[in-house]
Amino acid sequence: MSWSSEEMSFMAHAIEVAERGRGRVRPNPLVGCVLVKNGKVIAEGWHDHLGGLHAEQMAIHDAEENGYSPNGSTAYVTLEPCNHHGRTPPCTESLMWAGIKEVVVAHRDPNPTVRGNGINVLENEGIVVREGLLQDEAAFQMQPFLHWCENMRPLVTLKVAMDCDGNVDDLASESHRFTSEASLDAVHYLRKEVDAIIIGVETVQRDDPALTIRRVESEKQPLRVVMDRTLRIPQDSRLLNDEHETLVLHSQGDEFEWSQRMAPAEDGFISPEAVLRMLGDRGFQEILLEGGPSTAQHFLSSGLVDRVVLISTDTQFKQGVPFGISNEDLRANDMEVVNEFDWGGDKVHCWSKKGLGWPTSSWPTPL
Repeated sequence: MSWSSEEMSFMAHAIEVAERGRGRVRPNPLVGCVLVKNGKVIAEGWHDHLGGLHAEQMAIHDAEENGYSPNGSTAYVTLEPCNHHGRTPPCTESLMWAGIKEVVVAHRDPNPTVRGNGINVLENEGIVVREGLLQDEAAFQMQPFLHWCENMRPLVTLKVAMDCDGNVDDLASESHRFTSEASLDAVHYLRKEVDAIIIGVETVQRDDPALTIRRVESEKQPLRVVMDRTLRIPQDSRLLNDEHETLVLHSQGDEFEWSQRMAPAEDGFISPEAVLRMLGDRGFQEILLEGGPSTAQHFLSSGLVDRVVLISTDTQFKQGVPFGISNEDLRANDMEVVNEFDWGGDKVHCWSKKGLGWPTSSWPTPL
């Protein structure tokens, strides 16, 4: 199907406004909608927060608030409208009620609760539906959601900070932060993007991290997941004594009511595949891996790391602990460098599975 430049600009606008919901709508995808009448955009909407209006509903409300009738307009929406009752009524009903004459869809919804049913309902009611406009761009924006629908496991981003020699820790001193303030801000933005953070128990023993979002505004905190096969986690650690949820994965008795028992792999390490399947079953779509070298190596060797954020500093440790994963190892995992940043003097290299790409040109920092 051929599209005019004007139509492409309308859908590009819808994709742009969808970004306003980033970090607030999981497990729902980012969705944007614009209403066009007589060649003019009369309203826009996006899914702003979980439980709030969907993009189509917000756009209809926006039109009415600004004195425009949505009747007879065309809706450009980045994802197929839903036709089921969830936290909000079906978007198909809202579009029909508003008198929308045509709906242009960028991407079909692969979620089993939709999968073309929304389009079919609209067409059965006499509404013209066209699909595929800027489909690749919309799919790129909805990476975690589409990946979860297809694979039932979350995308995994590994974050690693190193000194100038490729070490991740200094055994000659107490654990301390050695990255720039800009890098720390970026990590907190990255945490805001994910549903859970995974670390190994050694990181808890060494660093006693909080793993919370503190430097940026966020309406929720990610689940903290600790890989701890033999239940060595200190009972006085911050992860077990604050108000936020922590899941301890182990293979011994259930000593903690919030822990979950899992079978270890042949090498004695809890299976990364099993962890991601469990989180995928809970609807988690994006995970941040902040563990040490052992945890990172197990996930990489399982082929389950989708992106890597490597932060290199000018610091030089006295008794360094090597990261132990080279650029060649990342390339062997079918990854390539797709972006580079300078975060307050720290050099950042962003790796991604080939074909996956990077969410935005500035991700995970603010647009």
